[in-house]
Amino acid sequence: MVKAIPEGTRTVTPHLVIKGADKAVDFYTRAFGAREHYRMGGPGGLIGHAELQIGDSLIYLADEWPGPQGGSKSPQTLKGSSVNIHLFVEDVDSAFQRAVGAGAKVVMPLMDMFWGDRYGQVRDPFGHVWSLATHKEDLSPDEMARRGKEAMAAMPSPGPARKKSARAPQRAKKAGGGSRKTAQGRSRSRR
Repeated sequence: MVKAIPEGTRTVTPHLVIKGADKAVDFYTRAFGAREHYRMGGPGGLIGHAELQIGDSLIYLADEWPGPQGGSKSPQTLKGSSVNIHLFVEDVDSAFQRAVGAGAKVVMPLMDMFWGDRYGQVRDPFGHVWSLATHKEDLSPDEMARRGKEAMAAMPSPGPARKKSARAPQRAKKAGGGSRKTAQGRSRSRR
């Protein structure tokens, strides 16, 4: 009987869109110990779909695809990503150094966090941010709330959000109707 969720997969599986997926497979192997399960080629030597296993979990990845058939864009094309991929590992210090040694850039150095994890973040060469952690202590809900409140109180306030004005700033006019240059500029813009 066919399983609705294929063997070895989870209910939620990250599917990364990458500019340079072939190089990403190599990077994830070196940085996170990924093992490649499957690769389907695409046009022009691109990767249409690949499956990698990191620890006990799968990730899917593919090259970005232009046009109406997919239109998937990488973080490099989008100039950022709103997603973090979180890895729990046995030894976060070693895993973090391995990722950095493979070419990841430190976003947030490792530190012991109030929620009981040793935690840090790196950005891979393809624009994806990975958080790495080792769970160090179990906390009761009350202890988590107390520590969280203390940590948030110690953080600087982000301040009020600034609204951008839709109007361009106006120059101060001189007495007598402004300068000749300003009047010429106005008459040119009306043509």
